[in-house]
Amino acid sequence: MQALLAELGELIRQARQRALRAVDVIQVQTCWELGRHIVEFEQGGAARASYGKRLLSELATALTAEFGKGFDASNLRYMRLFYQAFPIRDALRHELSWTHYRTLLRVDSDTARQWYMNEAATQNWSSRALERQIGTLYYERLLASQDRAAVEREAEAQLAAPSAGPREFVRDPVLLEFLGVPGAGALLESELEQALMGQLQAFLLELGKGFAFVARQQRISTESRDFYIDLVFYNYILKCFVIFDLKRGELTHQDIGQMDMYVRMYDELKRGPDDNPTVGIILCTHKDASVVRYSVLHDNEQLFASKYKLVLPSEDELRAELDRERAQLQAQQARKE
Repeated sequence: MQALLAELGELIRQARQRALRAVDVIQVQTCWELGRHIVEFEQGGAARASYGKRLLSELATALTAEFGKGFDASNLRYMRLFYQAFPIRDALRHELSWTHYRTLLRVDSDTARQWYMNEAATQNWSSRALERQIGTLYYERLLASQDRAAVEREAEAQLAAPSAGPREFVRDPVLLEFLGVPGAGALLESELEQALMGQLQAFLLELGKGFAFVARQQRISTESRDFYIDLVFYNYILKCFVIFDLKRGELTHQDIGQMDMYVRMYDELKRGPDDNPTVGIILCTHKDASVVRYSVLHDNEQLFASKYKLVLPSEDELRAELDRERAQLQAQQARKE
């Protein structure tokens, strides 16, 4: 019986991997073709060039209305860059996913980009492994070092963690959005974190102090990276967005710095001319380290502090709610096991 289960399990894992690989290939080819069409349209003369910056936003609006979130302006920008960085489609490595290629677009040097692409395909790097190698300047250190073997051993040690299975690939929001899977962003979190955020969402709406739900796992993007905000509300009393980020461990200065960046990005990318500055709230779920920090930026703290205290939930309220829901969810999981 155990031998049969093992064989069936391996068959299922292999089938899933083949299915994901097929989707990866089709997605990469489609993104390349979309990028090519956009570039060729932009190069089609003065009449088309007059679209300027409006082109991607107008395309994104139309495509998103028909095909979903995977075709927003940020993704279309990546597709255009993809075609420009890899103009020969036959030179692409089919072993790599769209997430791999988006990561490669952060590499400025054509030579380094090609090297990372071929190495990722040959060594079967996951997209996270590729990002790690680029971040540690693996290629550049190999060129500069007189002991290349030592650099290679160091890089291999960094990738010694178990490789991700098909489930890790399914969690990729880019893949899910491309397939039109509803609620793709929710799969980014663990089951417990998903449930906690769902309960927090209901809790804030139940407070009734002007909260309107905007989005969950909302993506905000720079030219080279995407970031995902756990929960986004708009408070019509304060006339501002309120964003929440859930952390598993104790609050760190890196977490505060990240929230500071999120708030600044949200103010620049989402805030309207009549909106007050965005409020960022970090939630740490460990019982002994639950911390809430309000980040009111752009030197407006004195102006808005009194209104925030009257409308936003207190640290004790949020901590008590998270602790209560976490205990209930853990008890439910224990009963299932």
